[in-house]
Amino acid sequence: MEVLQNYINGRWQASREKQTIDIINPATQVCMGQVPCGNDTAIDVAEAAEAAARAQREWAEMPVMQRVQPLYRLKILLETHLEDLAETITRECGKTKAESIGELQRAIENVETACASPMLLQSEFSENITRGIDEFMIRQPVGVCACIVPFNFPGMIPFWFLPYAIACGNSFIIKPSEKVPLTMQKVMGLIDQVGLPPGVVNLVHGDRASVDALLEHPEVKAISFVGSTSVARYIYAKGAQNGKRVQAQGGAKNPVVILPDADLETSSRIITDSVYGCAGQRCLAASNILLIGDEQGRVKDALYEAAKSRKTGYGLVDGVEMGPVISTESKARIERLIDLGVHEGAKLLLDGRKASVEGFETGNFIRPTILENVPLSGEIIRTELFGPVMSLVNLPTVDAALEFINGNLYGNMACLFTSSGANARKFRNEVKAGNVGINIGVAAPMAQFPFSGWNDSFFGDLHGQGRHAIEFFTQTKVVIERWPKEWSRKF
Repeated sequence: MEVLQNYINGRWQASREKQTIDIINPATQVCMGQVPCGNDTAIDVAEAAEAAARAQREWAEMPVMQRVQPLYRLKILLETHLEDLAETITRECGKTKAESIGELQRAIENVETACASPMLLQSEFSENITRGIDEFMIRQPVGVCACIVPFNFPGMIPFWFLPYAIACGNSFIIKPSEKVPLTMQKVMGLIDQVGLPPGVVNLVHGDRASVDALLEHPEVKAISFVGSTSVARYIYAKGAQNGKRVQAQGGAKNPVVILPDADLETSSRIITDSVYGCAGQRCLAASNILLIGDEQGRVKDALYEAAKSRKTGYGLVDGVEMGPVISTESKARIERLIDLGVHEGAKLLLDGRKASVEGFETGNFIRPTILENVPLSGEIIRTELFGPVMSLVNLPTVDAALEFINGNLYGNMACLFTSSGANARKFRNEVKAGNVGINIGVAAPMAQFPFSGWNDSFFGDLHGQGRHAIEFFTQTKVVIERWPKEWSRKF
């Protein structure tokens, strides 16, 4: 069985760590390879950090117009290899082929946006702030930067950070999830072809030992992370303690509010896609569905019919709309949380537990599940399930919905479905969430906007993507100059 290699200083090399874990296809349980995991991956990190530090000094001196040229070439390679990369994502992550293609298109959008760095890095200049004195601000790179990325978007999330970091003159280290390292392994093969100097971009595998090594190595100046809230809080605290810049995206429990004036057919379809897309394994998945004034149950019935008809199976099979969850452990955890919801008093309107798909009986499948009458005081309504589970809650007013949402620990996304401009304006102004959707089920920002997040959904200040990424991967220098006329006449 192939053991994945690291990519350090422009070449592939075996890890110092001899222990490995299997990379498992969640739909078939077939082992697709092995990835090194253990304490000695810290040695790999140190080697990558030192190579990145050497490369960064020369890379930073290269004009920004030259630094973005490899990104143009990378965009073309990603588009050329889109199908193969999408199939790899589906095999190791479980999502459908269409979802994998959509993920890669978002990655490409970030490469395109980073290509605008020559404009985004322009200096701010003020002439004659007082007689004969000019003042301006320039942006310079931070140094060696790294990202620690999760299993659910192996092809997209690294590109929230990577293209911006190198366009700004930094070098970079990628630590992919040990559950889904194959996608980034293939992407690194493409990066190897675009003409970057050795050491500018590096790939290191591993688990917690490699993460801690990145957090502790003195050459690593900035850390980007996406994952659970508990780990995000740890990354932020330990990185900051070691003097690093940190942006750490955490978990979510995303609410969607449906008003009686919403378009029922369209809303139910969009919301169902939001809850069950990627098997609910995304930080912008809808989870708590707040029904306002649904006395007749029309919205509930529409959501039930849309969820019940969703086809579950292997993501490479035509017509499949939802794949498996990532692991047997995740499946067991989600099913235990469904049990907890029922124990707390919720009613199972649609039960997706103990699912079996013909031909893929060993897969980690959970069919669409709906809990109704979920108690507001229960644990299930506050816990991130990261699975295909919809919780229905009846509330009397928009104000009651806002009170419930704003009392949540998380603040990643909140959405409202309505035909009322006044209610939409009230909601977007008052809701405490970083990404807000109006008649949108997944409020995923385009690459030129930051992927925002509030409360326990984000630790830090500057988010991934767009101008926030440019600011995160640069440090500002303010220069104040005086050139008196009498001095210039001497030369």
